[in-house]
Amino acid sequence: MLPFYLLTFAATIQAHNQLLPGSCNFESNTCGYTSDADFTTWTLHKDGRFVAVEVAMSDDQDDEISTDTGTQREITGVLLSPALEQGDWSCLRLVYQIIGSGSLEVLQRTEGKSFDKPLWSSQTPSDSWVISSMDLQNNTEPYRVVIEGKPGRSAGSSVAIFEIHISPGYCLECDFEESHLCGYSNQWNANVNWYVGGGGGTQLLHNNIPNDHTYNNKTGHLMYVDSIYAKTFKEVAKLVSPMTTVPMYGCLSFQYQRSEEGGNLFSVYTRDQLGQYQELWRAGTENQNEWSVEEWIPVQVDLKAPYAVQVVFEVSFNSPRGGRVALDDISFSPEFCSKDTEPTFDPSIANCDFESGLCRYIQEPVTGSSWRRVSVKPNIFRNGDHTTGAGYFLLAHSGLSPHSGYVSRLNGPTLPGNMKFCLRFFFSLRGFNQTDQALAVYLQQQQSGIQEKIWTQGEKSRGIWITTDVTFQTTQPAKVVFVSTCRSFWDCGSVALDDISVRLGDCELTAGSLSSSLPGHCDFEAGLCGYTQDKEGDGADWEWRRGPTPTSYTGPRGDHTTGLGYYLHMEASPMLPGQSVRLLSRPLRGSWGPQCLRFYYHMYGSGTGQLSVHLHKDGEDMLLWQLSGEQSIAWLRATVEYQSDCQHQIVFEATRGSSVRSDIAIDDIIFEGGPCPEIEIKATVGTSNEIE
Repeated sequence: MLPFYLLTFAATIQAHNQLLPGSCNFESNTCGYTSDADFTTWTLHKDGRFVAVEVAMSDDQDDEISTDTGTQREITGVLLSPALEQGDWSCLRLVYQIIGSGSLEVLQRTEGKSFDKPLWSSQTPSDSWVISSMDLQNNTEPYRVVIEGKPGRSAGSSVAIFEIHISPGYCLECDFEESHLCGYSNQWNANVNWYVGGGGGTQLLHNNIPNDHTYNNKTGHLMYVDSIYAKTFKEVAKLVSPMTTVPMYGCLSFQYQRSEEGGNLFSVYTRDQLGQYQELWRAGTENQNEWSVEEWIPVQVDLKAPYAVQVVFEVSFNSPRGGRVALDDISFSPEFCSKDTEPTFDPSIANCDFESGLCRYIQEPVTGSSWRRVSVKPNIFRNGDHTTGAGYFLLAHSGLSPHSGYVSRLNGPTLPGNMKFCLRFFFSLRGFNQTDQALAVYLQQQQSGIQEKIWTQGEKSRGIWITTDVTFQTTQPAKVVFVSTCRSFWDCGSVALDDISVRLGDCELTAGSLSSSLPGHCDFEAGLCGYTQDKEGDGADWEWRRGPTPTSYTGPRGDHTTGLGYYLHMEASPMLPGQSVRLLSRPLRGSWGPQCLRFYYHMYGSGTGQLSVHLHKDGEDMLLWQLSGEQSIAWLRATVEYQSDCQHQIVFEATRGSSVRSDIAIDDIIFEGGPCPEIEIKATVGTSNEIE
C-alpha cells in the first residue's frame, strides 16, 4: 500500500519551520550524514535529490566481487547522522525506495552502548518513493540515527533515500498542511476515497468544502471524503495512519465535520499487524445536536497501543446521497483524555519464574495433591528448571499423593476484561505414563466462576522444557488456572511448570518481541544472527541443529528457547581430542561501562571437554569464562560481566574431550548494557537424583 499523495516529491518538499537537526533533503549535500568507512559508501546522486547504495553494475568494481568464487558478497552501506540532542519526543519520516531486492533498517545509536536500538525496517521493493514514520522517544543523551541499506544480489538492485524529515511531536499527529500528509495513506477504493481539501481551490473537487480547522480559511488543508461517486451499498473509504513503532498510551484528539448524518457511518479503529480491527470511537447523531453543520466538532478518545498499530479513520456510505465527512488536526497527548480512565494494565504481574516463591500464583485449597516448588541440583539424571538449570520450578507428581487420583490447581492473578493477552509458559513431562489431562489451562471468570479451557497438552516429548503460547481474550475480569489431573497412580507421570509470562496483544504479534527488542540477542531460531565460524585452525565448525545430537548419552535433547527449536553444538564424533571450534560475534563497539553477557550451555557426556568465552581485541584473546567436564543433563545459564572501551569480538570456544561423548551446545545469547543484575549460579556436578 503506497501513500497516495507523493506526487509532489518530484519537486522540492516544502521546508517546514519546525524541522529539527538531522533532517535532510540531499539537494546539494548530505547535511552532515556520513558513510561508515567500514562498509560500502552511500553515494549522493549527481543531480542531488537522494543518496543510494547499489549493486555494482560493472566488472571493474572488484571490491564488491569475491574473486575466488566469482559470486557477489552481500553489500551493506551504513549512513550515520551527526550527533543529535533532542530531549523531547519527535517523529522521523523517511522517504525511501528499494529497487529490485534489498532491505533498509533504521537504528538509534547512543554513545557508550555496544548495540544500536532498532527503530524500523523493510524488505519490500517499491516502484516509487515510499514514506515510513518512526517515533523517537524523549532521550536525555545525544544519539545518532543509523541507516543500514543492503541492496539484494540481483543486478540493478539499490536502496535509496530521498529525504529525512525530523519534526517535533508524535508521528500520529497531523494538520495535513505538508505535502507528505505525515505518512497518512488512502486504502484505495475505486469509487470513494479521502482527498486533500483546501489550499486555495487548486485541489477542490467541490466548491462547498469548508474552511480548514487549523487556520479557519480556504488556504489551509484538511482531509475529506464525499459520497458523490458512491455506486454500491456500503462504499468504504479508509484513511490510515503510519504504523506506530513504540508502545503508545494517551489521548488521541481530532476535529471533524459531518453532513447527512443518516447517510454515512464515521468510525475510528486501530488495526494491528495481523489486520485485526478494534473500534475506538463511532460518530453518533446525539453528539451533533449542539453543533451546526458548518462547525468543527472536537473528539477525544483514549488510545492504548502496547504493540504496533495503525489508526484507521473509516467512512462508509449507504448511497450517492450519503453526504460528506471532513477531518483535520489529529493530535496525541501522553496523558489519557479523562482522569477516570483506567490506568494501563501491567501484565508482568502475572509473570513468575518461581525462583523466590510463587509470585502472585495461589494454590487452590482442595483435597488431593498440590503443585510443589522444587529444585534439582545440576546432575546427569534429572533435568533442572528452565530459568537457570539450577533454580526452582513447580511440579505436580502423582507418586507423592496419598490418594488414587488428584487434581492440582494453580490460580493466577486477576486480569482485566476487554483485553487480548498472550500467555507463554514452559512445561516438561516427566515419568513413564502420560494422559491427555497431564496439563490443561483454563480461563476462570471472576464473577460467575465459569471456566473455559483455552489449552491442553498435546506434545508427548519427555524430559525437555517445551514452550507454548496461548492467545486469549475475555469480556470479564478473569484469571488463568493451570490444572494437572491424575485419575490413578498407574495412569500418571509428573508434569513440571516454569517461566510463566503474560503480555498484551496477540501471540503472533509478540512472539518475536524479545528477539527484536534486544539487538544483542540470538536464539539461533533463524540462523546465526551475524555470528561467524573461525576457519583458522579449527578442527570443525559449530553445527546448527534441532532435536537430539547423533551420539547417545551426550548433548541436549532439544534447544533451550522452545524445546523444539535450534541451537549450536560441537559434534565431537569427527573431531580429535583437543581440537576446538570457535564462534565469533560480529565486531562490537566499545563502551564506557560494564557489559553483561548471558548465555545457556549444555555440557553432558562422560568425555566432555571444555567451553570457554574470550574477549578478542587487537588480535589477542582474553579469557572471560571457562568450564570443563560434564556438568548436567540440563541447560545451565552462565553470566559473564566484562568491559572493553574499544571495538572487540566475543568468542565461544568448545574443545573436544577424551571421547566421542563430548558434545557441547550453546543457545540464547543475550548482551545487555550495565553490570549483571544477578550472581551466576555455579553448576556443581553431582550424581544425586533427589529433588530438594
